[in-house]
Amino acid sequence: MPRLKLAVLVSGKGTNLESLLRASREGRMDADVALVLSNRAEAPAVQVARQAGVRTVVVESAGRSREEHERLVREALDAAAPDLVLLAGYMRILTPAFIRGHQGRLVNIHPSLLPAFPGLEAQQQAHAAGVRVAGCTTHFVTETVDAGPILMQAAVAIPPGATPEEARLRILEAEHRVYPATVQLLAEGRARWDGGKVVFRDLPPTTKEVLLSP
Repeated sequence: MPRLKLAVLVSGKGTNLESLLRASREGRMDADVALVLSNRAEAPAVQVARQAGVRTVVVESAGRSREEHERLVREALDAAAPDLVLLAGYMRILTPAFIRGHQGRLVNIHPSLLPAFPGLEAQQQAHAAGVRVAGCTTHFVTETVDAGPILMQAAVAIPPGATPEEARLRILEAEHRVYPATVQLLAEGRARWDGGKVVFRDLPPTTKEVLLSP
């Protein structure tokens, strides 16, 4: 089975990028990160990529129009020709034209159990709402923010009295497992985009286990 070629778009610390790189090295993901692109030169994720020896491109969004910035991003992606483009803490709202150009190959991870708590500061939203079960979601990107067809989700229990930071770290730990697992699901052909929805095949049976919290 040929390995997928990945491009990862980043703006921040790069912990999900690290988890993807680790999964690739350890053979848990039949895919390789061929390109890391950031809209911020100072993003720690840029150093994560360079230290891993991955081709890294910075296209600063500051001082550029949205159209010019996306044109340069598209040029970098076209040159890399990735099978999948992964958003990993990429803090830019993509235009409909960009999304249509990568439809079915553009994946995002969001720190909530979508459709609950879309948008920014999802972990804080969940904590403020007092939920006892939170989590993360991977999904194909569509023109509506955080509303694309869901690929994979992981739930984590949030104990009573947990601080916002404790909740964030629990969710982040789940993200680090879910993103590589999602890529592997796609690499094996067990999930694919089909006309605006996800089609699955050959999945293990789902248990009827109920998670209760507290």
